[in-house]
Amino acid sequence: MDDTLFPDTPRWEGDGTHRIPFVAYTDEALYRRELERFFYRGHWCYVGLEAEIPNPGDFKRTAIGERSVLMTRAADGTIHVVENVCAHRGMRFCRERHGNRQIFTCPYHQWSYAPDGALRNVPLRRGVRQDGEVLGGMPADFDLAQHGLTRLQVARRGGVVFAAFDPAVEPFEDYLGPEILRWFDRLFDGRRLVLLGYNRQRIPGNWKLMQENIKDPYHPGLLHTWFVTFGLWRADNRSQLRMDARHRHAAMISTRGAAGQAAQVTQVSSFKESMKLNDPSFLDIVPEPWWGGPTAVMTTIFPSVILQQQVNSVSTRHIQPRGPGSFDFVWTHFGFEDDSNEMTRRRLRQANLFGPAGFVSADDGEVIEFSQQAFESKPFHRTVAELGGREVGDTEHMVTETLIRGMYRYWREVMEA
Repeated sequence: MDDTLFPDTPRWEGDGTHRIPFVAYTDEALYRRELERFFYRGHWCYVGLEAEIPNPGDFKRTAIGERSVLMTRAADGTIHVVENVCAHRGMRFCRERHGNRQIFTCPYHQWSYAPDGALRNVPLRRGVRQDGEVLGGMPADFDLAQHGLTRLQVARRGGVVFAAFDPAVEPFEDYLGPEILRWFDRLFDGRRLVLLGYNRQRIPGNWKLMQENIKDPYHPGLLHTWFVTFGLWRADNRSQLRMDARHRHAAMISTRGAAGQAAQVTQVSSFKESMKLNDPSFLDIVPEPWWGGPTAVMTTIFPSVILQQQVNSVSTRHIQPRGPGSFDFVWTHFGFEDDSNEMTRRRLRQANLFGPAGFVSADDGEVIEFSQQAFESKPFHRTVAELGGREVGDTEHMVTETLIRGMYRYWREVMEA
């Protein structure tokens, strides 16, 4: 096999990250190293909202990387995250996505666990008595306390739950950094969250492509006809791009421009200035005091979640890798306890812009799939991410790929690649 055509390591052009090797999206060994270094060590990963498990005994099954985990609420209200792998023979014992359990029991051999992962019972632990003799059973020194489920570190802030397999992970607030924490707290400001629903899809592309997609501020004004036509996200919108000190997380901040003016969108072939909605309620946008000006803020928290505020629609988007060439993408739509019924309907209606069949987001899943197909057919090639230059830094406009370059600067640092 020609190593030039089929490399097994990324070949970067110098120290920069403005040319991204295709093999970074396709190589199995690199992907396994990503799971280890980004999902299983040193990083906080999103698991859910406290509103998804409001009552004692409630649980949610989700994933960090490729590992199945359970977010649970114990009788005292404490939230735990435990790995969905039985400590006995390794079975993934929980199959339901949501439910209520005071005890989790593995169906294979009936080992049972409390919501905090503590082992509560082992059948036949003392053996069986037959003809006056005890047969079998666990060794006398077998200690239930030593055989619980794997427990993760848990961070809770503003009703959102993150977890980490790594006990040495840095404090969550330090992990986000002050700039990104500011935008996190803008959305999750202490009001009680209310769960509105889910969308789920599997996208046949590398997981990093969705992080890239939401760190790419200029494609929405070119790819998404809906955004351009109705002014929700365009290149001429007032905007800011902000990163943490290590460039792994980012916030794209935009203020809606005037709809229907083509001055900055003449290169969009599908733009039609006369396009109208049959149902104008999709543009029933009501400014909310907590916005503080911007009409949209998209925050990427590396490696696992996107926090979305697009006008009145708010959601989390959870990235769950499934090999180098696909990932599951789970949208959790929510509102706030003090929302009026009208605002709840408005949030749900505007959520139709997003999700697998959303007026906007369907485009993203398709271009990611087509990109992955090309990467796999031509692994020796590279992408070009030079809009706005080759450096990395915050900006006051959208015509740049600086956030993508920043993410790969961090990727190279951690992956040593």
